[in-house]
Amino acid sequence: MLKVGWKHLKIMSQNKKIGIIMTYNCAHLLENAYEKIPKDVFDYLIIVDDGSNDNIKEVAEKIGVMFYTHTHSGYGGNLRYGLQKGLELGGEYMVELHGDGQFDPSVSEQAIEKMKREDLDFVIGSRFTDLKQPLKDGMPWPRYYANIGLSFIERLILRIPWTEYHAGFRVYSRRFIEKVDLMKGANDYLYSFQIIALASYLKAKCGEVPIRADYHGEHTSVNYRKATINAFQEMWVLVLFLISKLGFKNSLFK
Repeated sequence: MLKVGWKHLKIMSQNKKIGIIMTYNCAHLLENAYEKIPKDVFDYLIIVDDGSNDNIKEVAEKIGVMFYTHTHSGYGGNLRYGLQKGLELGGEYMVELHGDGQFDPSVSEQAIEKMKREDLDFVIGSRFTDLKQPLKDGMPWPRYYANIGLSFIERLILRIPWTEYHAGFRVYSRRFIEKVDLMKGANDYLYSFQIIALASYLKAKCGEVPIRADYHGEHTSVNYRKATINAFQEMWVLVLFLISKLGFKNSLFK
């Protein structure tokens, strides 16, 4: 069931900047994450919750942020839901933020300004613009090398010149999201890569900004088993992408 705060809010114009805070069972981390967000950058901050069973709603009410929840469907389903809400609120720029505070949200203004200045559709935060920084920030060696290897393959095929493809900080333009069929794709974490592949397929204009991630504190990153499964799933998305380029369309690339 959808629970909406400020349900009588009327949106008079677009060109708004919406911060979409993604949450799932991270109520104990949310207040600290919220404090890091540069509030003056955004016209609206909203929390989209993937059916948490903790006290996330009470924490959202305490900090005074619009709160939307829905039946648990996975990370992809939550992102899809958040982007839909961003569009409804008149968002021209929608920033994906994580409720555990792992990715530094202070780069939000820099990322949005880059989008405006270069007329971009999609900006990702990259931890690998400085190859030494992720290790200094505590990224485990297996994740470090896996990210470099996967991003290299994905860069070769998708031709988006990013230094990495897997960070959880992203900025989407309305122009891009309106081109994407949000109902297509997985409900789980794979969706975060599928939307990148769709960006390449749709010839979206993409850029990146440096970002840092905290691996010393508590966070909600996927475990190694799920990350390994996801890596193989990403390879299959690349196969579908290449097949579509040969003229054989499929459910994701039409």
